[in-house]
Amino acid sequence: MASVAEVKAAIEAALAQVGEGQAAIQAASEKLAEAAQTMAVALDGSGHELVGGVQAALAQAGIELQDGLTATLTAVEQAQTYAATL
Repeated sequence: MASVAEVKAAIEAALAQVGEGQAAIQAASEKLAEAAQTMAVALDGSGHELVGGVQAALAQAGIELQDGLTATLTAVEQAQTYAATL
């Protein structure tokens, strides 16, 4: 069985990895926003039925990235609370 110190160290290591993941999600979100803007300019004035689908899909992807980031923030908070009880 792991000691309290080992458990806390493992939690801290995992939280560091989550932090790296959060940074990656944020970077992906920023790139996606840039791509959506570029796409909007490229498709401006097009009446094709697929244009709305493209824009909606990019918007949905952005929402899902933010949802993922929010979930990681909750996980970090809960892990830190747990570690504080040890």
